[in-house]
Amino acid sequence: MSDILMPKATAVWLVDNTGLTFEQIADFTGLHRLEVKGIADGDVAAGVRGADPIAAGQLERDELDKAEADADYRMTASKPKYAELQEQKRKGPRYTPLSRRQNRPDAIAWLVRNHPELTDGQIGKLIGTTKTTIEAVRERTHWNAANIKPTDPVSLGLCTQVDLDAAVAKSSARRKQMEEEGKVQVEEDVLKPAEEHDPTAAAPTTLDELFGKPKEDGED
Repeated sequence: MSDILMPKATAVWLVDNTGLTFEQIADFTGLHRLEVKGIADGDVAAGVRGADPIAAGQLERDELDKAEADADYRMTASKPKYAELQEQKRKGPRYTPLSRRQNRPDAIAWLVRNHPELTDGQIGKLIGTTKTTIEAVRERTHWNAANIKPTDPVSLGLCTQVDLDAAVAKSSARRKQMEEEGKVQVEEDVLKPAEEHDPTAAAPTTLDELFGKPKEDGED
């Protein structure tokens, strides 16, 4: 399979407009199966506009028809129309405007929660922060820990969806190993019926909810 442009946006479109399985969409886009499930559940890529791979010349209609008729069929991508216009890889450290730097701890908390497979080095490169800051957020020793709320770095403007997708794709093998070791919960590849959805079950919104309350001085 060839690389496709905007894999997460493409996955959003496929989830919304086709009858493909999570596995088929994950295979075509290069995303993890659980990410595709998260898109279907509305927990991932909220606000991301779907990108039609057929209109973009990345997928033939007959390929999609074959995949919808056979859950075991894996689609083959076509070369994107605008592949030559893809942004060249940036060299050197990422520059973050002063107005957005205060949002980095929120982005770090979100990445640690949603993508534990990413290393501190990858997170630092992705949003332009340091390992010291990442560790402070994770250990709740950051000076503003009480006010940190996990927030998608793409929505904060700290990185692009393309860069985030690329970082996650590079760590897919590590994610699989973490799942096998029980460090990350593997959810079933099915959508829950609407009547089984618990509207009160929300994702953690603070560091204490995400990592647990810090130990008091003197505690072991």
